[in-house]
Amino acid sequence: MTTTEVRSATHPLARLTAEEIAAAAGIVRDAGLVGGHTRFVYVGLIEPHKDDVLAFTPGDPIERRVRVLLLDRSTGDGRDVTVSVTGGAVVQSVEIDGVADGQVPILEEEFGAIEPILAEDERWVAAMTTRGLDVANVRAVPLSAGSYFEEEFGHRIIRVLGFFQADEADLPWAHPVDGVVAYVDLTRGVATAVHDHLDLPVPAERGEWNAEPHAQPTRTDLKPIEITQPEGPSFTVDGDEVTWADWRFRIGFDAREGLTLHQLAVDGRSVIYRASIAEMVVPYADPSPVRFWQNYFDTGEYLYGRFTNSLELGCDCLGEIHYFDATFAGEDGTPKTIANAICMHEEDYGVLWKHTDLFTGMAETRRQRRLVVSFFTTIGNYDYGFYWYLYLDGTIQLESKSTGVVFTSAFRGDEHPYATEVAPGLGAPYHQHLFCARLDMAVDGRVNTVYELDAVRQPMSAANPYGNGFTRSRTPLRSESQAQRTADATVGRVWHVVNEEARNRLGQPVGYALHPMAGPVLLADDNSSIAKRATFATKHLWVTRYDAAERYPAGDFVNQHPGAGGLPAFVANDRPLEGEDVVLWHTFGPTHFPRPEDWPVMPVDYAGFTLKPVGFFDRNPALGVPASTSAHCAGQEPHCT
Repeated sequence: MTTTEVRSATHPLARLTAEEIAAAAGIVRDAGLVGGHTRFVYVGLIEPHKDDVLAFTPGDPIERRVRVLLLDRSTGDGRDVTVSVTGGAVVQSVEIDGVADGQVPILEEEFGAIEPILAEDERWVAAMTTRGLDVANVRAVPLSAGSYFEEEFGHRIIRVLGFFQADEADLPWAHPVDGVVAYVDLTRGVATAVHDHLDLPVPAERGEWNAEPHAQPTRTDLKPIEITQPEGPSFTVDGDEVTWADWRFRIGFDAREGLTLHQLAVDGRSVIYRASIAEMVVPYADPSPVRFWQNYFDTGEYLYGRFTNSLELGCDCLGEIHYFDATFAGEDGTPKTIANAICMHEEDYGVLWKHTDLFTGMAETRRQRRLVVSFFTTIGNYDYGFYWYLYLDGTIQLESKSTGVVFTSAFRGDEHPYATEVAPGLGAPYHQHLFCARLDMAVDGRVNTVYELDAVRQPMSAANPYGNGFTRSRTPLRSESQAQRTADATVGRVWHVVNEEARNRLGQPVGYALHPMAGPVLLADDNSSIAKRATFATKHLWVTRYDAAERYPAGDFVNQHPGAGGLPAFVANDRPLEGEDVVLWHTFGPTHFPRPEDWPVMPVDYAGFTLKPVGFFDRNPALGVPASTSAHCAGQEPHCT
């Protein structure tokens, strides 16, 4: 690959191309950092500092730097490498301390090694034989180990639960071999322990969605819904840059974070510099010796962007669709491309605004529509969709969609109140899905302050003689120690990000309000291992000063990290926040007490948050939306009202 080709990127935030990924891998090999057992765990763009990106003008030279994480499978040693693709050289190479820093993320190759290891372990075979199971028919499900036992520190460990599979069509999740857990050292390729704690019955009923005895006939009473835009979509795409209505932004993709949005602006004014789902953790509630360790960081431990689905028109997305492919590095360093990884389309969203006036006779209705940018990823049993919505009134929304198959156990009745029975003898343990959105805010510029607003009831008094008065409090979050907050639906708590230096026509500072999802934060005990490792999930909101190096709320290396990484370290110096370049970290997600209706395939469970303009515009920004002229309105009227 020539230097000219490497320098062909037209913007500092342009997604990495296959040629750039191949070049980065080649530079690392040429530097002597790759041996016969070395694997490429992660290859991702090192985004330039915000100052440099905002100062960029087309035609300026662009240096392309790439972060490469390597693993030597023979030793378990990890390495963090910075490569200048345009310069053709390794800039920095740092060995990762597996004890203090944690381990690099888990490889697919390591997952695939588990069953052969356990098939040769006498303890695992004996546990299966005791239950009348052939080890060849037991799927060994490898799961991240967390950080619990000192003798494991510095070693790459996986914990394994078994699931019986009678034939290729049989859904293993329906048949957990509960009571048995194996601990596997991935580097040595051996099981360090197999614990057979309980001999519990293996649930027998099959679990495929179309399996007897509960298969449902396909409905024949639903008529087709067709979504058409005869004149084509309203958006335009120029490389990674998208323009729609008053919105303009850039699409990004990363093997760790998946879909990212950059330089999000409306009406020519910035709102968010960068938005992503920077981490997610799924802690389980079962404290039994078999499962107490179950908590997965699907972003930091598994790099869930690698498992992005290739989307299909008519199934995953409807309408006039624009797809973006996603390119990342395989574990051998060669580029891999997922076709149709990101889906973008418009959709109708009901009434935008409406009024029928008593005095003037005005009767006007305008319809809302939104631009949808989404991707889906599958991590083991669960499937997650992440949908960013942009609206005509300046609203931004993120919606997560959790579906797939719930993780299962043997159901043990009231004596073990940590699971729901979803099929005869089959349990689904209680758990949480806690996502962390990283929102690098830029509300009309980079000088922002965050306020917490609560509704306040006022007691009856001379000023409020009838007791109907209420107002609101507005509290600035002045420093990082003060800006660790929980949501409170009882007072309608929201957080305003405002620019005091930019004013609307009424003299008010312009701003955007974060409307949180006010569900539970992390329910594990504050002294637990998972609370130390997922401290970000103990609060709904953290606010930090911008630092280009602070990307991940649980730290750079989450796998087997001992704790206190990420946000606890970021806020240690308690930086001031008023009138600064601020980043919001918002934790949200469902606490899942499974239902029988969640089996065998779970209907989508929704979670998310909304950002709404507050004083950002001088008045309703959607007044210019035209009346609908659809020929499909009732009575074939020329305008829909």
